[in-house]
Amino acid sequence: MGCGRTGAAIAERLDREGHRVTVIDRDASRFGRLDGGFGGRLAAGNGMDMEALERAGVREADAFIAVTQGDNRNFFASQLAREVYGVARVICRVKDPQRGEIFGRLGIDTYSPTSAGADAMIAMLAGEAPA
Repeated sequence: MGCGRTGAAIAERLDREGHRVTVIDRDASRFGRLDGGFGGRLAAGNGMDMEALERAGVREADAFIAVTQGDNRNFFASQLAREVYGVARVICRVKDPQRGEIFGRLGIDTYSPTSAGADAMIAMLAGEAPA
């Protein structure tokens, strides 16, 4: 869910690796970020809306990744995918590390680019290769 730079990069890579990928975004014009060779499915709609998720095929999904700009939107859609639709693997991007900790305690796997970026820059400052 989310076809910004990160969502498009994830979708393209998974598609190239042979996975069946569906990208859902509220703004269909954002699908233009995907390269011309993208072979996945595109679904315009709000990932917090159950009907939109169902049209996108969430009932058949093995995994769900939420990477919109909104932490709360990502968390809500991730909870729907996991709790309502039983998606086995759910990952939620959370820019606010404190929210990430809270969401993690609620059982959602989170990734914080804020924390990862800080860790990488500190490692670089220390002369180490970033993780």
